[in-house]
Amino acid sequence: MEGRRKTTKQIKQTSFSHSNGVTHNLHHPNKTGSLKNNNNNNQTKASDALPLPLYITNGVFFTLFFSVAYFLLHRWREKIRNSTPLHVVTLSEIAAIVSLLASCIYLLGFFGIDFVQSFITRSSSWDLDDENEIDNETENEKFIIKEDSRVCNDPCSQPNKMIDSSSITPLITPCDEKDEEIIKSVVDGKTPSYSLESKLGDCKRAASIRREALQRLTGRSLDGLPLEGFDYESILGQCCEMPVGFIQIPVGIAGPLLLNGVEYSVPMATTEGCLVASTNRGCKAIHVSGGATSILLKDGMTRAPVVRFGTAKRASELKFFMEDPVNFDTLAVVFNKSSRFARLQGVQCAIAGKNLYMRFRCSTGDAMGMNMVSKGVQNVLDYLQNDFPDMDVIGISGNFCSDKKPAAVNWIEGRGKSVVCEAIIKDEVVRKVLKTTVPALVELNMLKNLTGSAMAGALGGFNAHASNIVSAVFLATGQDPAQNIESSHCITMMEAVNDGKDLHVSVTMPSIEVGTVGGGTQLASQSACLNLLGVKGANRETPGGNSRLLATIIAGSVLAGELSLMSALAAGQLVKSHMKYNRSSKDVSQIVSS
Repeated sequence: MEGRRKTTKQIKQTSFSHSNGVTHNLHHPNKTGSLKNNNNNNQTKASDALPLPLYITNGVFFTLFFSVAYFLLHRWREKIRNSTPLHVVTLSEIAAIVSLLASCIYLLGFFGIDFVQSFITRSSSWDLDDENEIDNETENEKFIIKEDSRVCNDPCSQPNKMIDSSSITPLITPCDEKDEEIIKSVVDGKTPSYSLESKLGDCKRAASIRREALQRLTGRSLDGLPLEGFDYESILGQCCEMPVGFIQIPVGIAGPLLLNGVEYSVPMATTEGCLVASTNRGCKAIHVSGGATSILLKDGMTRAPVVRFGTAKRASELKFFMEDPVNFDTLAVVFNKSSRFARLQGVQCAIAGKNLYMRFRCSTGDAMGMNMVSKGVQNVLDYLQNDFPDMDVIGISGNFCSDKKPAAVNWIEGRGKSVVCEAIIKDEVVRKVLKTTVPALVELNMLKNLTGSAMAGALGGFNAHASNIVSAVFLATGQDPAQNIESSHCITMMEAVNDGKDLHVSVTMPSIEVGTVGGGTQLASQSACLNLLGVKGANRETPGGNSRLLATIIAGSVLAGELSLMSALAAGQLVKSHMKYNRSSKDVSQIVSS
């Protein structure tokens, strides 16, 4: 029983949480030595100052207001009829005027009571010295922070143990007075969170204030999310809005990848075990076999607006106009005004009823090019509006592009960079490095990547795990991760050559969407990875050369990843390798018990 009382006493001194998620340490005893019990008393309101209940007072003053107003209007009308001066008033009229003023003052104040009440309530919820905190044991159990993620070993999760209030870190982080005022303003909704950078002129400080405000609003800690060590100025207005920290993703190196006679160390950002090691093994197999060859087939980003006409006949007239070679030069001049790197390559149209989809394709230099092609398309739409005034532009993107979605048009026509990469792996390398045989690889590729994917109705997914490598390199080099969807379209081919002794392996990727300028490529970490590959920034000698080279390196890396995973599957090593590299060897039971 003594242990029960002691535990209760200590619970009363721990952090409590209001409904808005803010925790306060309660150490405010009243005159009797205990906290004031406020469980059965309503919070003091502004309306409590009224002598009568609020609804009765309202009725009295509303009745008084309309009664005296009617009385005064009636008397003034009589005075006007009798030519009596209005300033000559009787005692009853003076009383009526006073009553009218009193009711007006009350009614004006009445409509402000709710505002005053909400203001007082909101202010009191942030007052750390408030003496009216709850002390009832039932309320204690309700408001104790059950999960304070800032504490590694949560004492509240172990009800049989004593709770030491000194071991719990409050969600309110100590701040200077100026920052504290801004944090409260954000929490109260007076200052929009998105405007902190522009108001403060300090991106790091804005992120810190936004982070603390978020913790107070949610009652959840962000301790595991790093804040320090990042250049928040570099992302302002282009990479991420309303930052509160940054994510750490480890970067591994696969290689050297011998591609077109040049060695590349490929950076891969991933949290998946085995991925870098597997790709590295594929790079080794390619290297000792003489390297791989990668060829760029196409280079053109697309954007497809959708426009609508009154009739299908009218839509078809614009289709014929857009696809007529005679008009291409004029359209190209209008389109190319958007950028010195944008060059229109062609327009492909499709009709659905009276709706027309126009798929523009253009080169974009070393940029990935979505913004560039969008600006060019807008120029053309403005130009077409003169000759086709009845054209209704529904959207500058009609999904016939198609961006960030699996689509047959990208698989067939290509988007971004279209690349094919091949290598001949010697029989000795297949046996000693990859631990399998050429016939086994050829058969597995036929049944898995080709037949199996066809059975699944795959769209561009005729491969083992191209997306794994594409995603890892995308994250490391600052590409748009969402474009991994179409960029991972790949078909892997394997066949025996040189009288069945060696293996010819290739990957064909029609829509790798990458750039070496703009977006996340200019961030310090991603820029360093691009520099490692020798493709940082724009190629001044050959515009677009760096982005095209990056696309071929990605295809070569996919080739290495496909070769290694397929070999592991053929040799039955997949589960074994993942248990070795993709599982922690730490004794979890000891960690939990400690």
